[in-house]
Amino acid sequence: MRKPLVVALCALAMAGAGAAPAVAAAPSSTGADTTADAGPTTVMDVVDGVVGTAADTLSGLTAPKAGAVGFAGTVSLSNCSGSVVRMPDSAADDPALVLTNGHCLESGFPAPGQVLVDRASSRSFGLLNPSGARVATLRADRLLYATMTDTDAAIYRLNTTYARIKSAYGIDALTLSDTRPQAGTAISVVSGYWKRIYNCSVDGFVYRMKEGDWTWKDSVRYTPECDTIGGTSGSPVVDGATGEVVAVNNTGNEDGERCTVNNPCEVDRNGTVTVRQGINYAQQTYLFPACFGADNRLELNASGCAVPKP
Repeated sequence: MRKPLVVALCALAMAGAGAAPAVAAAPSSTGADTTADAGPTTVMDVVDGVVGTAADTLSGLTAPKAGAVGFAGTVSLSNCSGSVVRMPDSAADDPALVLTNGHCLESGFPAPGQVLVDRASSRSFGLLNPSGARVATLRADRLLYATMTDTDAAIYRLNTTYARIKSAYGIDALTLSDTRPQAGTAISVVSGYWKRIYNCSVDGFVYRMKEGDWTWKDSVRYTPECDTIGGTSGSPVVDGATGEVVAVNNTGNEDGERCTVNNPCEVDRNGTVTVRQGINYAQQTYLFPACFGADNRLELNASGCAVPKP
């Protein structure tokens, strides 16, 4: 998990000094320990506006050139990144959805084992166009789903539809793939918070990943090129070939510590622990389409819905 508020404050200070942004910090197990070399804080929307200005300025200097994948449909939160997403069978007049991390909730981290469903929300999101410029503020009316158990994801429902967003701003939602990604897939991690795109590949998958009190299953491990930083939490991980979202960016091992907050560790089927300092991770999202029905209604009891339930 990351600590985006710390990054934001540093960015503001450095923006005033004309400096480039620094790389910032990013949730015990038994078994042999092998070391391989290689958060959210609630803040008011006004902070998002101030920090967004600094991030826009800095990203113009530091953001890598985007390839086929751009910023259209991504969003900035007050402390994280996210994206407007649709299920493969969502209709244009369905209420639009926003995907981010469970640890990016305005209410703080969900506890281990906790699954939040159908909660009131008025969270705002800054909608970005293909070049990364903020073109609108979108607002949620419900938090449909959030957890940090087995995965690290949150899905909000907006008070507008895909068709209205398209009509007003010319921006389409990103589609959530319903297929598990493969190792070697070329991916882009698109941060709406920093207006920055990281390009790399899926290096492999982690049977269990532990960070502090949380455990995640079948996590995506990036190749080293995706050196994501604080504020990229919740960024969509986009398949470079299909343009579909296959995961949501959520953490990285900053200091080489073992299974501590901001220093996740990998645990294999035999309980062997591996620490990969500087390597970053995401949580797969292909399970979610089976859990949404007509009108983008959350249906946790639907056949094939295998996400954690309350």
